[in-house]
Amino acid sequence: MSKKSKDDKNRWRNKTIGFRMSPEEAMLLDMMVNTSGMSKQDYIIKRVLQQEITVLPNLRMQKYLKIHLEKVLYELSRLNNISSSNEILDTICYLATIIDSMNEKSPYPVR
Repeated sequence: MSKKSKDDKNRWRNKTIGFRMSPEEAMLLDMMVNTSGMSKQDYIIKRVLQQEITVLPNLRMQKYLKIHLEKVLYELSRLNNISSSNEILDTICYLATIIDSMNEKSPYPVR
């Protein structure tokens, strides 16, 4: 059994909430969590409660973006028509927003 701990606002988190996702939705969620630099739990809680997520770039996040963009580039090279894959287009738009925000001063809000 893991050690009980409180969150940053000194609250016990002892309620469990679960839900099902398709593999594609799970992949998209993982990508968004990894690019946020937050834990998956914190990311989901903030999104569900419609709180702003602030992304502070670090080397780990930049490495993840590079790897993920290489995968996207490979998929794009395989596609004849970009409109045939809304999933790839959504991923490109999301990553482009993050990369564009890196050119501004920190912190980097992502919506």
